[in-house]
Amino acid sequence: MTRSFSDRPIDPALLDRMVELAARAPSAGKTQGWHVVALTGADTARFWDVSLPAEHRADFRWPGLLRAPLLLLPLADPAAYVARYAEPDKVRTGLGKSEHVWPTPYWTVDASMSVMTLLLAAEDVGLGALFFGVFHNEFEVRQALGIPDELQLLGAIALGWPDTPRAVGGEGRSASRPRRTPTDIIHHTTW
Repeated sequence: MTRSFSDRPIDPALLDRMVELAARAPSAGKTQGWHVVALTGADTARFWDVSLPAEHRADFRWPGLLRAPLLLLPLADPAAYVARYAEPDKVRTGLGKSEHVWPTPYWTVDASMSVMTLLLAAEDVGLGALFFGVFHNEFEVRQALGIPDELQLLGAIALGWPDTPRAVGGEGRSASRPRRTPTDIIHHTTW
């Protein structure tokens, strides 16, 4: 994950290519119930003004993050899944009644797979990317950007050209935690 960007812009055609690839991620019932709000220029500044007000920036660990020329806000659409599963070929599942009958919120799962695909696409073309949570001021961010309440905001993605090579010490606080091994993850037959 990149935390310091140059302000060099991203060609809109490059974003289109990455989103087109992300749209190929798995999708329950081929619902494709996700959206992305793309912020550049003044809209990016407005996002930061709401989510990280100026008075909190002096202590911010990654000031180069605020130079990212493109921010994406991925959104999952639960209603799209309910509507899709109310269609004739899926109605027998009973999942078209309401989002509350879904044992797993596939709108979140599918949108998350699309986000991961988008992050890998960014890496593939040489862009830096950072997925981060919008933990504070989500309501204010939604209001400032006109994001409908019924859409699930998964977080934010900063995209841009890295301003420096990735260096040791620039990672987040969790970077030194050991990565789990396949032995830790795989359970054969029984837990």
